Amino acid sequence: MEKAPEAFRTISEVADDLGVPQHVLRFWESRFPQIRPMKRGGGRRYYRPDDVDLLRGIHHLLYGEGYTIRGVQRILREEGPRFVQSVWREGAPQAAPAAEDTEAEEEAVYETSDADGNGEPSRAPAKLSGDAMQRLAAVLNDLAECKRLLQAARDGT
Repeated sequence: MEKAPEAFRTISEVADDLGVPQHVLRFWESRFPQIRPMKRGGGRRYYRPDDVDLLRGIHHLLYGEGYTIRGVQRILREEGPRFVQSVWREGAPQAAPAAEDTEAEEEAVYETSDADGNGEPSRAPAKLSGDAMQRLAAVLNDLAECKRLLQAARDGT
């Protein structure tokens, strides 16, 4: 049975819809104060339709456009949550990236090959498809969350 568009969604429903693990959504809540799901007894989260649209916009900027967390925070600060809630829709206005906002501009990715035939690998920039960039961004977000969890466990918090 399909829920009505105005119905609240659980974290598992939103995570499935966006194709990200639930812990990523909880991590985004810690980085984006604009995400404020309603919490019921036992801490169960319920996302309003506006929350879901905001999460879709954040997902689009991070995974689709290659923005960093800091870049999306800048867009939320400068353009506001309403802009991010609609940025994922077809034909919506897009944010102009600052130089430090995208992962692609922060680090070069290299592939190694023995192009010279001398047994020594040479380094050349690798060409990544949009799909590969999305997968790489997802892995980087997962690693950042793992790092945060490990630091919290180490600090005893």
